Amino acid sequence: MFILEGPYISDFIEDTLIKNRFKVIDTSFLKTRAKYFDFNLISESEAIHQLENNNDSLYSNSENAIDWVEQHLQLTKYPAFISLFKDKTKFREVISSLYPAFYYKKVQFNALQNLDVHTIPFPVVLKPAVGFFSLGVYTIESPDEWDVAIEKLTNELQTIQKLYPKSVVNTETFLIESYISGKEYAVDCYFNETGEAVILNILEHQFSSNKDVSDRLYFTSQEIIRKLHTKTLEFLNELSELTGIKNFPLHLEMRVTINGEIIPIEGNPMRFGGWCTTADLAFYAFGFNAYEMYQQQQKPDWNAIFNKMSDDLFSLIILDNSTGFKAEAIKSFDYERLLASFEKPLELRKVDVNEYPLFGYLYTQTPKNKFDELAGMLHNTLEDYIELK
Repeated sequence: MFILEGPYISDFIEDTLIKNRFKVIDTSFLKTRAKYFDFNLISESEAIHQLENNNDSLYSNSENAIDWVEQHLQLTKYPAFISLFKDKTKFREVISSLYPAFYYKKVQFNALQNLDVHTIPFPVVLKPAVGFFSLGVYTIESPDEWDVAIEKLTNELQTIQKLYPKSVVNTETFLIESYISGKEYAVDCYFNETGEAVILNILEHQFSSNKDVSDRLYFTSQEIIRKLHTKTLEFLNELSELTGIKNFPLHLEMRVTINGEIIPIEGNPMRFGGWCTTADLAFYAFGFNAYEMYQQQQKPDWNAIFNKMSDDLFSLIILDNSTGFKAEAIKSFDYERLLASFEKPLELRKVDVNEYPLFGYLYTQTPKNKFDELAGMLHNTLEDYIELK
């Protein structure tokens, strides 16, 4: 069963639901969609009844659906599972037995300015206890950087509060936690009806520097899946044993240390990558439909997939507005020029920068020996692609 919400729904997920006749909850939001009458609709009351009786699983493309779940599904497991991951402090508490030396501290926003920073074991990451993307996230390496970070955060919160509901990004409570050294990865997975974890994608998340917390570049490949699948699956099944989680999709962010230890950063509940990004990319990379895999409780046959798959990198590039200009000053963005910068662009999804602070998303396929075309995007402000008013 699926519940769709804004801010973005891809054609791919809509067409998947229509083709397979998967049940879609008939919410007021769904009625605004052009394909509304093509969906296999289930009333809210019937959906609640089925989910209360454990007769189905639930997937949402957007955490904006959390409010609906918390309002209507209090008699189910979903609010508790969502809270476990959405509340980053609670998540740290649950996995603390696996990482007893890991530092974390919950702090109210209005207490950050006067906090005794000399009690904090720098470097640390400061982020909303309930968050989304990298909104409000700062890497702070020393006490000298604290006040500057708080000032930047205060300014950023004014924008965040306009974009997302409190259930998606809560700007009142923050988490200070140890900075984790190592490569960062994002994992799309689900826990089946017995609690067994199934991995659908693993993507490397690259940054321009240790200070960078942006979501500009993610990529997956045969090499990444081969290298990390076993260790990641072991952690996910440990998580399942700790929580009793079943019939639940998850987008996990984690780091892998130089010693090969997996340390989770956070989990994003009831979905795969936000804005229909990473799950849709899996179709380009691996040839399977992640939404079908979850709904039908299937596992990828990775060996068969690898036998047919190239060594290319399949990337998600998030075109956030890092130009230095506010949206109201920008007349246009030259998408054609951007596409010409890549050997094999797969799909471009445009976003109105006046509504959200990004120009869109780009999927690409890149030979390993052409990685420079991806690396260049890490330092690219995108200023060369815009025309000002």
